[in-house]
Amino acid sequence: MNLLYPKLSVRSFLYMLGATLFGVLVAGIYGALHDQISYSISPEYFKKMKFQQFAHANFGWPPRVFAAEVGFLASWWVGMIAGWIIGRIGYGFLPIERATKRVLNAFAILIGTAIICGIIGVLLGYFQTQGSGIDDWQDWREELKLEHTREFAIVAYLHGWSYLGAIFGLIAAIVYLILNRK
Repeated sequence: MNLLYPKLSVRSFLYMLGATLFGVLVAGIYGALHDQISYSISPEYFKKMKFQQFAHANFGWPPRVFAAEVGFLASWWVGMIAGWIIGRIGYGFLPIERATKRVLNAFAILIGTAIICGIIGVLLGYFQTQGSGIDDWQDWREELKLEHTREFAIVAYLHGWSYLGAIFGLIAAIVYLILNRK
């Protein structure tokens, strides 16, 4: 099968589109829940940065609801890309009956890796900002006039590592699908 110009049945193509939509929904929901945790750690991260970045999408909802909306909007596109890649590999090489289980397992690998990396990010943020480590955030403190710089930094680590987790998870999911294509 040619990866660039595959010969796919309409049915396989529709399943690939379904995997893409599933990726959008899973990533969006993950992002909304993720940002509820983030908001609990540092409301200031949202009030001083994220809410400004997504001001165009502010419908005047309460801050927690807006944080969930921001999480969805910041994540859905990652799920679209990942869903398309997972669907393309999963449904491009396997019969649909066997592919669906493998595709769902690949999504579980991706999500699990993102969660684990997010936890690593929180722990790194927590330990990196102890003592004089918080001095590395001085520019942010001054620029955004932060009152709770450490919590802001921990959430920044959480977000950065969660995106890394999505990348690592997608790579692991691709490897899983390739190794299980027969």
